[in-house]
Amino acid sequence: MAKYHSKKAKCNQGHIHDSKKEAARCDELMLLEKSGKIKNLRQQVRFELIPPAKYDDMPNERACVYIADFVYAQGNVIFVEDTKGFKTPEYVIKRKLFKQKYCKCESEFYRKVIFKEL
Repeated sequence: MAKYHSKKAKCNQGHIHDSKKEAARCDELMLLEKSGKIKNLRQQVRFELIPPAKYDDMPNERACVYIADFVYAQGNVIFVEDTKGFKTPEYVIKRKLFKQKYCKCESEFYRKVIFKEL
């Protein structure tokens, strides 16, 4: 059973998703991409939030990553989308780290990204 009682589900394209809600959103986005309203749809896109670290007297620390459910473009805007039933404490922290690292005013990515939560 999943951590928050969600059940794995298949979308119409045969992808396995962590929840029915995420599978339904995948179907919606696939239709939008086929109709030309969005482009470059990607799933389970990995963003490194904190790089791995090595300390002298400690074991190696793994990198901290955020995996977005969907990333796609609509016009000149890039959407980074997460499908959640509710906001978990871990998600809130990772969202803040994502915004701090990738959404800096001087970065080109910032000018194009919109972080969406469903």
